[in-house]
Amino acid sequence: MRASRLLTLLLAGAAGAAIAAPQTGTPSDRAAALVARMTQAEKLQMVHGWWYPPTGIASPGMPGDFIPSAGQIDGIPRLGIPTLRETDASLGVANQVNERKDDVATALPAAIATAASFDPDVARASGAMIGAEARAKRFNVLLAGGVNLTRDPWGGRNFEYMGEDPLLAGTMAGAAIAGVQSNHIVSTVKHFVLNAQETGRMVLNARLGEVPLRESDLLAFRIAIDAGKPGSVMCAYIRVNGDYACENRHILTDILKTDWHYPGWVMSDWGAVHSTEKAALAGLDQQSGQQLDARVFFGAPLADALAAGRVPQARLDDMVTRILTGVIATGLMDDPTPATVQPIDDAAHAAVAERAAREGIVLLRNEGAMLPIAASARHIVLIGAHADVGVLSGGGSSQVRSVGGVPVEIPLASGEAASFARITWHDSSPLAALRAALPGARIDYVDGRDPAAAASAAASADLAIVFAWQWQTESEDAETLALPDRQDALIEAVAAANPRTAVVLETGGPVLMPWLQRVPAIIEAWYPGQRGGDAIAAVLTGTANPSGRLPITFPAAAAQAPRPVAIGLDLLHRRDAAGNAKSPLPGFTVDYPEGANVGYRWYQKTGATPLFPFGYGLSYTAFRYAGLKIADGKIGFTVTNIGARAGSDVPQVYVSAADETDVTTRRLAGWTRVTLAPGESQAVSVTLDPRVAARWDADGHRWVVPRRPSPLMVGRSATNPVLTGAVRLPAAPPLP
Repeated sequence: MRASRLLTLLLAGAAGAAIAAPQTGTPSDRAAALVARMTQAEKLQMVHGWWYPPTGIASPGMPGDFIPSAGQIDGIPRLGIPTLRETDASLGVANQVNERKDDVATALPAAIATAASFDPDVARASGAMIGAEARAKRFNVLLAGGVNLTRDPWGGRNFEYMGEDPLLAGTMAGAAIAGVQSNHIVSTVKHFVLNAQETGRMVLNARLGEVPLRESDLLAFRIAIDAGKPGSVMCAYIRVNGDYACENRHILTDILKTDWHYPGWVMSDWGAVHSTEKAALAGLDQQSGQQLDARVFFGAPLADALAAGRVPQARLDDMVTRILTGVIATGLMDDPTPATVQPIDDAAHAAVAERAAREGIVLLRNEGAMLPIAASARHIVLIGAHADVGVLSGGGSSQVRSVGGVPVEIPLASGEAASFARITWHDSSPLAALRAALPGARIDYVDGRDPAAAASAAASADLAIVFAWQWQTESEDAETLALPDRQDALIEAVAAANPRTAVVLETGGPVLMPWLQRVPAIIEAWYPGQRGGDAIAAVLTGTANPSGRLPITFPAAAAQAPRPVAIGLDLLHRRDAAGNAKSPLPGFTVDYPEGANVGYRWYQKTGATPLFPFGYGLSYTAFRYAGLKIADGKIGFTVTNIGARAGSDVPQVYVSAADETDVTTRRLAGWTRVTLAPGESQAVSVTLDPRVAARWDADGHRWVVPRRPSPLMVGRSATNPVLTGAVRLPAAPPLP
């Protein structure tokens, strides 16, 4: 992070007695009435704000009530307009700039783990928990709601997002946003749009045609906005088809505000603004994190552009109206955040985090029913990944300083970047949790640094469990899908010494598994949050029956992905004649020839067989599907638990967008989650979203569904059909 330039706020609100905001009318009508009462200085005050530097050195003119945080937009007391206090919040109230050790918050598992639950109720409960903590800490704008599709398995922020499918990502993100806003505070949805990699995110130009963009990344955002109704949309750092996302009129005004009739406001990401007039006229409503931009574009330069007529006064009025619309629609205006910090029920919130972690854990392999841990296992050895003290967390602005402390933290930078660049383990010990769950067993821990020593310790055990990790973070993409620090060799050595070896993966996305056939049991725990140790122990012991499903394809080799490495990595590693790193990074272009065929659709299109497909996940019981019924876009069938344990299943419905002129890949069109006792049956019904099988008609500016029945399957994953048929989809919504 470069040093911030702290600038003086030149504009002040007019004095006077407070005027009660009107309580009737739509949020937009109420907002417009307030704007009509505002001075020009007050309007300009609303469109840019403060960002608190990690150095803690206050800027001249910074308000005295500023809470160290991501940012603040000063309110207008005389009109009842509250101060907007912003915080990072993807996985918890991640107040990165406040280095007070006692300023802790509940840390959820990674968003990709929440997506793996395929359970919108989990997503909503998680959002509601974060929103409650933020409100208690006096924050009222959460920079949450990540919905960017996973186009490449090595993406550095894949763990912050909801996977590779538009319907799953949009539905789960929308539920989380609705949960946040149930606390009468604002959530964003981000990063709009096509923000698929971290390498060169400030300089890259992402290119994708209108039709595939509408059918993939934009569709995910549309579904999330429809479901969650976020008060604000955050535009991304990247260029999209040539223009910076925060000054891209086509995506901000033509699509978001005109086609979708989105009423709220567009805020910039921190450091994503590059102009005054172009950005304002394109549809950016608020410059956020202004100290990370080259200048305060929406301060004095915007005032000058308005005075000269280069930006119409109506545009400024619209900017402020949209900001206030988001504030009013979420309930914040009528129910402001408290004036003082409120108590937080840490235990109840930790239970929310543990539920999300449990439901998101995916059982990838279980040969010979080696898991759950048998009662006969009297000696168990845990190996690696600091499993004696904690669980891994992803890095960057989503990093939460969690309740319970940090048993292991590896700093990667100093100064202002220190709070963002650290490898952190949450204080949730799998070792302690397993010892509590299995009091009669001897459970040892070996750090795994020496594969031979680990193999020796494992040889005499009834069960060896290797904890493997790969840390990923904002601003960096993984350069390889291989596990770091010779962990593959560690796993090979332990598995050779003890055939009863399980692997627990703590990763932000897919990794390669050259040892797959030599390890009977594998679970993907992702970054499982501050109660991750308990969740992992519950799944290993069978207290919780694993029910997570992969929201992202695991390739068998990097070459199977559309791009085997991040575009631009070669530019990062440039050296001059003296061997020094070259800077700054030049601009470059990333094309997405897979178009709308993101993730599992790409593998279908190319005929590649992945290591584990989208939607895949095993259970300690088994389920049968029967009695397929198709009527009016609804798919009915019966699910029966035919095993000996209670468990949850996630039947998935896929359709093919086929008509007389085009045949495309199978697409997720709906799913359900059902929990059944042994022998229990339940009739379920899944309503299909026709947009996922429709094609975008650019000439007609509308969705067009197939003209004949579309092939349909009910399956256990994208590649495992159980029931098949055909469905005539209802007409897609008339609005784009």
